[in-house]
Amino acid sequence: MKILIAEDDQISRGVLEAALVKRGYEVVVTSNGQEAWEVLQREDAPQMAILDWMMPIMDGLEVCRKVRAREGGPFVYIIILTAKGRKEDITTGLGAGGDDYVTKPFNAKELHARVQVGVRIINLQNSLIEHVGKLQDALSRVKQLQGMLPICAYCKKIRNDRNYWQQVENYITEHSEVKFSHGICPECYEKLVEPEFGKLDYQENKAH
Repeated sequence: MKILIAEDDQISRGVLEAALVKRGYEVVVTSNGQEAWEVLQREDAPQMAILDWMMPIMDGLEVCRKVRAREGGPFVYIIILTAKGRKEDITTGLGAGGDDYVTKPFNAKELHARVQVGVRIINLQNSLIEHVGKLQDALSRVKQLQGMLPICAYCKKIRNDRNYWQQVENYITEHSEVKFSHGICPECYEKLVEPEFGKLDYQENKAH
């Protein structure tokens, strides 16, 4: 998992990076919100970002809002890093688009636990996107029959778009994913099949 850090304080930035690298994460480091926003627009952008609230040029909340406002971009799990611990501040941070928060000075174990939550959510999100993509692909290949079909009242053939008359099963096969297995209903068996057997028995008796 690749994680973006946006922190203008050099010491805090170094401690954050060391804590994450120790846990095996790949870290991309920036020193202000503008740099963080530029990184998040790359094709290989991290799917998790730890953003300091108070930064020069562009603060963490503004980066959050820009990420949430864009259309079609990949999902980014955002943790707000802040020295503000009041409930109102936390509400403001989450309302700007943050998914979680960590207060300064942070505890390494707490940070790791919150990052793990983010990793699970990102994995679930990616899995959902994959399944939705497969479903959309499947639906795009499904043909549906709809509307009014011109059908012969006697032979039950259907007139297609090219003004040719086709057997019902041929028409449906061309316009859907349906496959047919042929059988004989009781009514047709009684009216059509049994009389044929009777003719055969008569002909065999006559031959003898």
